Amino acid sequence: MDSLIARIRTDLRASADERTKQVFQRFFKEAVTYYGVKTPTVGKIAKKYWHEIHLLSKPEIFGLCEELYASGFTEEAFVAAFWLPNMVEKFEPIDLPTFKRWIEKYIDNWAKCDGFCNHTIGDFIEKYPEIAGEVKCWARSDCRWLRRAAAVSFIVPAKKGEFLKDGFEISDMLITDSDDMVQKGYGWLLKEESRKHPKEVFDYVVRNRSVMPRTALRYAIELLPKELKTEAMKKG
Repeated sequence: MDSLIARIRTDLRASADERTKQVFQRFFKEAVTYYGVKTPTVGKIAKKYWHEIHLLSKPEIFGLCEELYASGFTEEAFVAAFWLPNMVEKFEPIDLPTFKRWIEKYIDNWAKCDGFCNHTIGDFIEKYPEIAGEVKCWARSDCRWLRRAAAVSFIVPAKKGEFLKDGFEISDMLITDSDDMVQKGYGWLLKEESRKHPKEVFDYVVRNRSVMPRTALRYAIELLPKELKTEAMKKG
């Protein structure tokens, strides 16, 4: 296992380019650790090694993923985030505490959070809807990334029109959150819900616009028709 991780890191170092190194930090307010590898290239590296490890046991793959997350490197987190959705059929509800612990311990920027939660947790929720309530409870956490995770984990189901009530309940819990990363997270969730439920999202925004941060509101209404956007932006 150690040799496989070492080979992944060698490939990532060899794939770094100066332009990506120069601009990478610009996408984040907090300091991030990175090699400077373009995301499509990271995907190719992840795919290459997935063919090598996909027949390993779940504990073995989880162990590799945790080692990648523990490194702190954003691209290594992306490799793990590529692997995990490919093994959703092996997930069980008892795995959720492990994923929660990874978010609390290793996630330190929005890209790691979204890369992990959108598909890994999102697909997990679709497979086991009974875990949705526990994921929603993350919105009460003191950890900013766990609060964002509560929202962005429902993004993929929301695009399909699923879990609308849960999405509104998460937004209710986060609606006055002062953290802009959390505001953008639940605003994004509302935006994706508006694809299938534009009236419900519009009504929700209008009901809550007096307390909703403008950052979240602007995200939420992005896909609504122009006239509804104008109406939603009026002072409550």
